[in-house]
Amino acid sequence: MTTALTLADPQDAPRVLDLMARYHTEAGLPYDDAHRATVVDPLLQGSPLGAVWLIGPQRAPLGYVMVTFGWSVPLGGMVGWLTEVFIRPSVRRRGIGTEVVHAITVSLREAGMKALHAHASQADDVASRFGRRVGFAGSETVILLTDCL
Repeated sequence: MTTALTLADPQDAPRVLDLMARYHTEAGLPYDDAHRATVVDPLLQGSPLGAVWLIGPQRAPLGYVMVTFGWSVPLGGMVGWLTEVFIRPSVRRRGIGTEVVHAITVSLREAGMKALHAHASQADDVASRFGRRVGFAGSETVILLTDCL
């Protein structure tokens, strides 16, 4: 892999939060700074529920990837959710996202993870094409149902 990938920690919070704000604004997501901090702080502190990686130079990252973890009875072990992937617009379409997701997938597989899931809006063709390009496939038998508690 030619693109640097660094597991983010508490010292990286300002950079991660800035990148998250850029992604959320671009994607039209309604999250504010307080929400972003609440979501990412535990992951940067080493929570076993997920991780954030910075892409490229740690001091001036090109983007980030966030994966959250869960457990699957049918798959017999830990699974992950590719929760957010963001690459700065100025460096997109160079294969960085594909390279990084592949590297994370290989690493998680070696650590015993059984599957990595991703979800994209049916209306989001860019995310769907990216997901297929990095190895994700739709399921004819599974429907994602959510109960916001």
